Formats: sequence, structure tokens, C-alpha cells
Amino acid sequence: MTEVSVGQRSPSNHLLRRDVRFLGNILGEVLVHQGGRELLEHVEKIREMSKALRAEYLPEMYDGFISTVKTLEPEIRHQVIRAFAIYFQLVNIAEQNHRIRRKRDYERSTGEAVQPGSIESVVQDLKVKNLSVEEVRDMLTDISLELVMTAHPTEATRRDVLDIHKRIADEVMELDNPTLTYREREKLREKLLNEVLTLWQTDELRDRKPTVLDEVRNGMYFFHETLFEVLPEVYEELERCLQKYYPEETWHVPTYLRFGSWIGGDRDGNPSVTAEITWKTLHMQRNLVIHKYENIIRGLSRQLSFSTTIVDVTEELLESIREDGVNVTLRTVEAWTNDKEPYRVKLRYMLQKLQNMRDESFKNTKQRYHTTAELTADIEIIDRSLRHHYADFVANTYLRKFIRQVELFGFHLAALDVRQHSKEHENAMTELLAAAGVTSNYADLSEVEKIDLLHGLLGDSKSLLNDSITLSDSSKECLDVYNTIYKAQQEFGVGCITSYLISMTQGASDLLEVMVFAKEAGLFRRNEDGTITSTLQAAPLFETIDDLHEAPAIMETLFNLPVYRECLSAMGDLHEIMLGYSDSNKDGGVVTANWELRVALNDLTQTAKSHNVRLKFFHGRGGALGRGGMPLNRSILAQPPHTIGGGIKITEQGEVLSSRYSMKGIAYRSLEQATGALITGAYLSRYPSQEQSIETQWEEIMRGISVDAQTKYQDLIFRDPDFMTFFKESTPLPEVGELNIGSRPSKRKGSDRFEDLRAIPWVFAWTQSRYLLPAWYAAGTAFHKYVGEDEGRLETLRTMYREYSFFRSLIDNLQMALGKADLMIARQYAGMIEDGTIKDRIFTQIEEEFTRTKEMILTITGQEDILDNVPVIQESIRLRNPYVDPLSYMQVQLLTELRNLRDQNGDDAVLLREVLLTINGIAAGLRNTG
Repeated sequence: MTEVSVGQRSPSNHLLRRDVRFLGNILGEVLVHQGGRELLEHVEKIREMSKALRAEYLPEMYDGFISTVKTLEPEIRHQVIRAFAIYFQLVNIAEQNHRIRRKRDYERSTGEAVQPGSIESVVQDLKVKNLSVEEVRDMLTDISLELVMTAHPTEATRRDVLDIHKRIADEVMELDNPTLTYREREKLREKLLNEVLTLWQTDELRDRKPTVLDEVRNGMYFFHETLFEVLPEVYEELERCLQKYYPEETWHVPTYLRFGSWIGGDRDGNPSVTAEITWKTLHMQRNLVIHKYENIIRGLSRQLSFSTTIVDVTEELLESIREDGVNVTLRTVEAWTNDKEPYRVKLRYMLQKLQNMRDESFKNTKQRYHTTAELTADIEIIDRSLRHHYADFVANTYLRKFIRQVELFGFHLAALDVRQHSKEHENAMTELLAAAGVTSNYADLSEVEKIDLLHGLLGDSKSLLNDSITLSDSSKECLDVYNTIYKAQQEFGVGCITSYLISMTQGASDLLEVMVFAKEAGLFRRNEDGTITSTLQAAPLFETIDDLHEAPAIMETLFNLPVYRECLSAMGDLHEIMLGYSDSNKDGGVVTANWELRVALNDLTQTAKSHNVRLKFFHGRGGALGRGGMPLNRSILAQPPHTIGGGIKITEQGEVLSSRYSMKGIAYRSLEQATGALITGAYLSRYPSQEQSIETQWEEIMRGISVDAQTKYQDLIFRDPDFMTFFKESTPLPEVGELNIGSRPSKRKGSDRFEDLRAIPWVFAWTQSRYLLPAWYAAGTAFHKYVGEDEGRLETLRTMYREYSFFRSLIDNLQMALGKADLMIARQYAGMIEDGTIKDRIFTQIEEEFTRTKEMILTITGQEDILDNVPVIQESIRLRNPYVDPLSYMQVQLLTELRNLRDQNGDDAVLLREVLLTINGIAAGLRNTG
């Protein structure tokens, strides 16, 4: 296939164009090899027609293009779809590689100059601003970022395909090697030809929905491939920079950046996630981290060949070896017979103790490690001994990183969050309290009565459960989760699970229910001396606009409850609160959701501060714009600085995982930028900028704009009786559920109500059909209504765009959505609606709002066109669209055929497969799924 132009045609991009052209030519060879010259000619003809149509729309040209697409024979059509989809996969690989190349080129060409956005640039800035060592140390002690892989996968790409992508990426990167001979370059081309052929012959669609444990393995893939190595390297770089600019201090940065997971713990709406699955998940995670530690120890054994015939090791090391000799039997590990090489002897015992952790028979013996502190102690013994005989270079290179890895990953790899819907807890509590003779109608009590009852039970040391109580299977499963958490904390360390998230939190009782269940399992208890021990925190998830409004009052109620406040004190006066970006957007629209989330952040922080409580906000962002998606560093800087003091958690899901963490260079850059943003935010929280002091003047304006945007949005989404018909028939929503990308159902309760539709397929379907409606709809009307004919108000919005970071971020995200949306293509999808009246009325409304929003954005920013502020992205979208368009037109045609067939009680597996292939292809082309 001929290349798609990627990015602006500047000298810096010639290598990217080379790679795209190179991979495109290889794909062309594969197409000819697999489908003959005819297949390649069909692909090239459609590509050229689509490109010409984008350059200049002519009705006769459009008719010819549609005719060409519609007259493709099914077998050829199938191949053409796959050709375009795979081409985008190859382009994406080339672009990812180019990101790594650009960073390396910058570092190579600038020498010791500091790269903007790097960790060094942020630390250098602190020094320039004359921050003292003490201030920097305090700041690093306070910052915290946890990135949480979620259990709703919006990643449409199979693991096998990702593996092929990685091999292709590695081989394409090798093209930059200037020492390659002609023959070596030819062999590299042969390898790439084989990989692209393998990609062509590998099924990109799953034949079944993944199980939860499949999803666990997919999440662990990123730890195995990149994060286990990259994460400690980010710490090393921060410490290097601190040492450079603050040499008077010896730096060991506290653990401020780590990964967590929902995968295997998120049971909200997913009956497949059981207590047993959660237990298996933790075992799988531990097995991986032990495997990683074993590999490190084997590597150290090869490195640490120091002999006591030459060096003098510490008596501490020799004594620890003697103790190991008494306590540890080498069974599966071969003993090191040369006692003149004590490090290798010691490492063999360490290896055996790690391997014994997989064997239950060693559970209560000294033959295995029980805590990470024991493993760290052994590493530090080796470290001190190495420094004793001046092998400090070796200790710094190998041991410091190993210690950091143990600090970061423990014996559980990543903290697992548990999540469940509040209604499930209420049902189980109702049954338990009735069986225990406490009350027969808990669910019917008022909120005040529930709080009084639960608070009393939380303070009562007596258990509700006894052998005579019989519960339903669902209630037993609900309680089993807490018993599993207790057992897991004993086996894997308390840090393996500490947060229990409650979906659809609507009252203080929702959190108290969880804490009463935690008390029953021993996760919350009053000790003999009267103190409280609590190792699990109930974390509310406020999702809808109404829930965000009620959140401060709910937390105020909890903070005023004596026993709950004691519980909070036992956890360091730190409370986690999750805010839902996806559902708030789905509920109120993009403008209102962004504004209400900001208001909630500020109000909750103020409420907590009045009770001397710090808050850790968990931002439930999706990957797509319609679900709060944005680059990681921007999502951190988007928070009001004074709200990050207790730490931040952010969801990382779907396409974000593979695009950010499948390649080490990109993973490092993403985490480096996140670190910089975190430190910048911490600085701004201590030293507020002028913008922060004057932005209160604009809050009333935003409040009014938000109200108008919500009204406009809900008039269509909630109050138009025909809207759901329009949505279902003009998007591939029904078929998205047949794409096997996740273990969880796409709807809560299996209903067809809008309220029960999950936010992920909601956004996914709008993106596939090129509307991207959730990411921009209603903004234009709200801005237009505020401005009216008043030039002064328009100038106010322009000032806000220049000086108010929240407003600027909102406008720029709207630009991104408008830039990716394409209503010319969306009109084709609207053509699938059976009722022409519904189609014309609602599509016209959407089209008018699109135009209004675009005009208002351009008027506010002063730009001539959308995305003039980021020309690289603007150009990328412009150049990609002609290659996505054929897939969109074919998807409309295929959906029409499939639905007509199903309306007549027929079906066609081949036709469905083609629909699903177009979904994958469009996702790859737009680099955005759900």
C-alpha cells in the first residue's frame, strides 16, 4: 500500500515517513502474496478515491466512491477491510517508535541541555525558584500518584496481536542502526515481511469474551514487559536530578508513584468477579513478582563473583549465611559450592526462600519470606557488604534498583481495589440484619435511621454472624469478599487491598454498610487498649451530577460520626473519594460534568479540611474525550492544586494502556511527564499563582454556562422520546456488545434503559459513528447564550481562555473532539434510521449544535480553524481521515445488510465478522475506542 502522509512535512519527520512507507510497501507485498494483484488494486483505488473526495467534495465523485464500495464482492470486501485496519496498526507502530526517536534525537542533539517537560526541567525550576532542601523534601513526602488499571477494557486489540506489534516495533527501530550492512538490512526486511504476514494471518477478533482471569493476564502483561523496569528508572532519574541540584542531601525519594488495579477486584455489574477470582488474581500477581525477583537474583549471582581471597566481606553477611544454612534447606536450588564466593552462596538461599513462597507447606516456617521487609533486609545486608569493600558502584547499579522494586511491587505486584454497587451491600445488609434479629426492614428505613443503626453496630464489638444464621448465595458471596480481603492481607501483605469502592454512593449509610461488613471479617476492630485498627477503607464513588452535589454533605455526616472518625484516624486521617468522569458526562454532558467535578473537588476539600482530614481523590477518567480522557500529565495539572495534597489516583484503561505502556520508551516518557506534573502541582498548592487568586471572578460565569449546557444536553438525551431510537439505529451500539472485548456486560441489569447503559459503550458507539457527541454536544449553545450580542461578554470568555487554566483545558478538549468528529460521515450512519422524520429532526439538531459549537470555539480562541493551536494533531487527523472513511462507509453498508437480515429473523456470521473488523479498524484509525 502507498504511504499515508503522517505529520507535517518537515525534515524532522522524514524518518517517520520512511518507516510508514517501508511498512506500507511490505503490507502491499503481503496483499499481493495473499490475495493477488487484484486485491492491492482494489485497496489502492478505494484509497485514492477517498483521498480525492476529502480534497474536493463533488457529488459525482461521491456517487462513484459509494458505488465502488457497495459493489465489492463479499470476499474482496472482507480483505479490503482487513487491509485498511492492518495498515493503521502499522502506522500507529511507526508513530509510537517515532515518539521514542524524537526524544533520543533531542537528547543527542542538545547535549547537556535540559529537555522541556523532563524531570530535570522541573527540579531545575525548583532550584531557580530558590526552594530549599527542606521544602523540596517536604514536597516529595506529600506527593502521591497511583495509576490504576481498570477492569473495563476498551482495548479492542488481542494480546496475540499486541505481541506481534511489539516485535514489529523492535525491528522497525533497528532500521535506525547506522552500522547495519546491506545484507543485515535485507534480513531485517525479511523478518518484517514475516511479521506482517503473520499479522495478516492472525485473527484480530476474539472467538469468545475474555474471562476475568484473561483480563488479569492482559493487565499483568504491562508489568512484565515494561513497568517492572521502567517505574524504578523514573525514581532513579528523579534522585539523579535532585542529587545534581541539591548535592548537600543524600536522596532516597519516598514512594510517590505506583500502579494499582481493578482487574479481578471490580465486581460492579460483573457476576464473574467472585471472592475466589479475587484470591486467584492475587496469587497470579504474586507469582509474577516472585518470578521477577528470582530473575534479578539469578542475574546478581552472575554479577557478584567477588571472592574472599581478594576482598573482605562483612561479618553480618557471613552470619546471615550461617543462619540461612540452619533454617533453609536447598531443595529446588542447587547449592553454591565455592564458599569463597559468599554473595553467590547467600543469593542461592534467597532464591530458595522465594521459591518456597509458592508452597503452602512452608507457610509458617523460616524456609520462606513472609514479608517484604525480610527480603529487603537480605538485600541490604549484601548492599552494606559491597560498600564495605568499596564495591559501591556495583551496589548503586544493582542493589538500589532491586530495593526500589521491592518497595514498589512488594509481594503483591499492584494494590487491588475492590468495587461493588451500593445496592448489593444494602440487599446483603437487609438479609443479615433480619437473620440476626436486629431489624426486619432495614431497606425501608430512612437514611437517618440507617446511619444511627449502622453506627451503633460499628461501635459494638459483638458479631452479627453466628452458626445459626443462613444467608442466600448472593449475600454469602458479598460477605465472602471481606473474608477474602482479610485472608489476603495476612498472606500478601496489608497493602494488597486497602480500598473498597462503592459505586453509586448516595448516602453515608452506603459507606457504613461496608465498614460493618469489614468489622465482621476482622478488618475493623477495637483493641483491648481502646484503640482502633482498620485496614480497609470504604471509598465512595460519586458518579452522577446529583451525586456530586450531595457528596460534601455525605462526607460531612460521616466526619461527624465518632466511631467512623476514629476509624479514619487509624488510617492516618486520609480519606479516599472517587469521582466518576464517564457517568457524570453521560448524565450531564461534557461542559457540566467538567464544571461539577471541579466544584465537587473544591467543596469536598473544604469540608475535609474543616475536620482536619486530607483527601485522596481518585479520578475515574476514561481513555476517550467523552469520558474525561487526556494525556496523563495534563490530567494531573487539570486539578485545582490545593486538592492534590492527600494524593491522586487516576484510572488507566483500555487503549491508554497499550498506547502508554507497551513500549519502554513511551512508558518512561509518560511517567516522567506525570512526575513533573505532580511536582508542579505540589509547588502551585504551596505557592498559588496569580491566576488562582483571580479565577474566582470567573466561577459564577462558568456556573451559569454549566446550567445552560446541562439543559441543552438533557433536552436531547433525556427529554426527547425518540433519542434512544436515533442513538441505537445510527450507531453500531447493538453490535459493539458482540465484540468480545470484555468480561463485563455492556449494560447494568440487562435493561434497554439509557440509565442502565454503561458509559463505555455509550462513548464507543458515538466514536465509531464519527459523531463523538458526548465530547462536545451542548457547549456551543451554552457559550452562545452567555455571550448573546454582548461584545464585553465575548471578551471575558477570550480572557478566560488566555488566563484561566480550567477554561482553557475545557476549550482545547472541545477542539480535539470537534477535530475528530466528522458529520459528513455521521450523516451516513443516520441514514440507517428507519423513521425518516426522527432522522431528519434529530440529526439536524445535532448538526446545528456542531456548527454553533465550532463557531463559538473559533470566536473565543481567535483561530481560523479548529486545532490551529496544535497543528501537528490537526494535520494528523486531516491526513488519517481519508483512510478511515472507507471503513466507515463499509461499516454502514454492512450494518444495514446485517440489520435487515436480522429483522427477518435471519443472521450471517460472516457479515457480523466483517462489521466487527470495521470496528477494530476504525478504532485503530482514530486511535480512540471508548
